[in-house]
Amino acid sequence: VCVGIGEGGYGPAAPTILSDLFPIESRGRIMAIFCAAIPVGSALGYVIGGLIAAHLGWRWAFYLVAPPGLLLGLACFWRRDPRVAADHLRRKSCRRSVRNYLNLFRTRSYLINCIAMTLMTFVTGGLGFWVPAYLRYRHQSPDVGMTIFGLITVVAGLVSTLLGGVVADKLRSRLPGSYFWVSGIGMLIACPFFIATLYFPFPAAWIPMFLAIFFLFLNTGPSNTALANVSLPAVRATAFAANIFVIHALGDVQAFWLLGYIGGHTNMHVAFLFVSGIILLSGVAWLIGVKYLPEDTAAVEAHA
Repeated sequence: VCVGIGEGGYGPAAPTILSDLFPIESRGRIMAIFCAAIPVGSALGYVIGGLIAAHLGWRWAFYLVAPPGLLLGLACFWRRDPRVAADHLRRKSCRRSVRNYLNLFRTRSYLINCIAMTLMTFVTGGLGFWVPAYLRYRHQSPDVGMTIFGLITVVAGLVSTLLGGVVADKLRSRLPGSYFWVSGIGMLIACPFFIATLYFPFPAAWIPMFLAIFFLFLNTGPSNTALANVSLPAVRATAFAANIFVIHALGDVQAFWLLGYIGGHTNMHVAFLFVSGIILLSGVAWLIGVKYLPEDTAAVEAHA
């Protein structure tokens, strides 16, 4: 519970500060660099945590993860909030009001983005939890398989997350709604590669798995950038906080039990086929949101 409270505290704050510091033209790249920590950190947790547990016992994995977090947390007490020097912020856009909050939750691109990100979080959370069971179903060693899966997630997730933000920024001036285009197309491409993973024999199945993971994470930078771009600075932290709450409460939390239920009543192959459908729905949701993103972004820019 305490870990969750800590993560919930800095989760909305970090992207909000970054969004306030950097102008819209470079925000995608900055968000991509920040969000690259998600696949890398998750994957390193699988790899390093597994190695520590195998050699020292599972308790040591928890002992060793605490000191870095404590040191970073203590370092924050000696840091000033850098947003005081952000030239592109305007006093008018920083006034909090009930109207600003109501407008946020009436913003169509924000709501659609939350839906798409919830579906995507269902996929990534479900995979992270149930891949060991799927590997056993496919008669693979979970220990070896999770190490490979972790390495794939590090490489594919890192490169894809960085690339997604850069590409979306580059296309922004020529392709309205580029952040949703990159996110949606990435998910649609990931779907057939993920399905191929379910039918390819191992070890060949790791190739489409790599490509599926690559395109799954292509949206990480653009989708978070879109969240920032359609929310006023005054309510941006709330926008991220509400998004984080929704994508986890309705995303990975539901994936844990639902995929287990499907796998228990059928098998893990059917459960992962269900995941492929969620990948497809997420991509479609982002492409639907393309229609509204330019207008909503322009409204925020005009208000500032």
